[in-house]
Amino acid sequence: MAASDTSSPLRRTPLYDAHEASGARIIDFGGWAMPVQYRPGIIKEHKNVREAVGLFDVSHMGEARVRGDRAGEAVQRVITNDVSKLVDGAAVYTVMCHPDGGIVDDCIVYRWSAREYLIILNAANTDKDLAWLREHCAPYGVDVVDESEATALIAVQGPKAVGLVDRLSPAALADVPGFHFVDAEVAGVRCMVARTGYTGEDGFELACPADGAPRLWAALLSEGAADGVMPIGLGARDTLRIEARLCLYGNDIDDTTNPYEAGLGWVVKPAAGDFIGKDALAAIKQAGPTRKLVGFAIADKGGIARPDYPVVDRDRPEGEQHIGRVTSGTKGISVPGAIGMAYVPVADAAVGAEITIECRGKDVPATIVKGKFYQRGAG
Repeated sequence: MAASDTSSPLRRTPLYDAHEASGARIIDFGGWAMPVQYRPGIIKEHKNVREAVGLFDVSHMGEARVRGDRAGEAVQRVITNDVSKLVDGAAVYTVMCHPDGGIVDDCIVYRWSAREYLIILNAANTDKDLAWLREHCAPYGVDVVDESEATALIAVQGPKAVGLVDRLSPAALADVPGFHFVDAEVAGVRCMVARTGYTGEDGFELACPADGAPRLWAALLSEGAADGVMPIGLGARDTLRIEARLCLYGNDIDDTTNPYEAGLGWVVKPAAGDFIGKDALAAIKQAGPTRKLVGFAIADKGGIARPDYPVVDRDRPEGEQHIGRVTSGTKGISVPGAIGMAYVPVADAAVGAEITIECRGKDVPATIVKGKFYQRGAG
């Protein structure tokens, strides 16, 4: 979880006052004043999402609406996944790429109709992404509308999340399938209710007008009291997403990484159309990436690998021993030991292979593992 320093005044979400009233510790997160944790602390917040339900304020995320007769063509030009597979009320995870295959951002695209799509953007990339979208969608005669300031986004995640949100709505929200959404009232607030999330748990993400967010947040806390609902900060959001092995832009992926080396080749659909980066990605796939983003586990008390810790091979000559780097790492909360992700050469990326990570001057052995560290419903 990367925060940034800035001399400019920090931006506040519509729920800032609610966070302060709940005793949150506020930090500068990419120019936003955001709660990193509340009084219970990161471990308790994390466990609460795994065992009950948690509320996340993710209103710092960006929202871009693409409207026009050729909206589908415009969106397809800028994303690698297949827009034609979407029906009204469906969503898809994807990436936007540069011509060289580097990742502009990862995002979720929601189809409202054949001529209207909503794209949720990473907060730190919102301005960059909007400029990118406007530049490359312009030839299609569509409007790209920035709805970020007017929109709040609340994630409700955990095994009791669906029941909580469903009770607050006259709509049958429990029937909404994964990666689908509906336009419905929740606690009297009109929302886009999407069955998506970033924790490895079931739940919804609720996009609503900014002025309705405090009312919705309060209603979720009140109605969810019997479920053990708890507000959750950015600290637990990070540990939850790492356990689910979900990439974070700026850590695991960025302009210098491509989908194939990042394990996101499944979102690249060459038959979808002439999207930006298509030729470069085809060449990368044919040649094969030179490095790979792997998941690793460190045995209990072995150490915790943090972002930018080097992956080393001490059998190589001095000056050539740094072969990779950690991109995300944490102590497991729902899983044993320490876990993380790192880029390593393809030759060193086999599942079950041992790698060495230099953790604060100490060489620590780690094992490359397959798939998610935490799997909902497993065991």
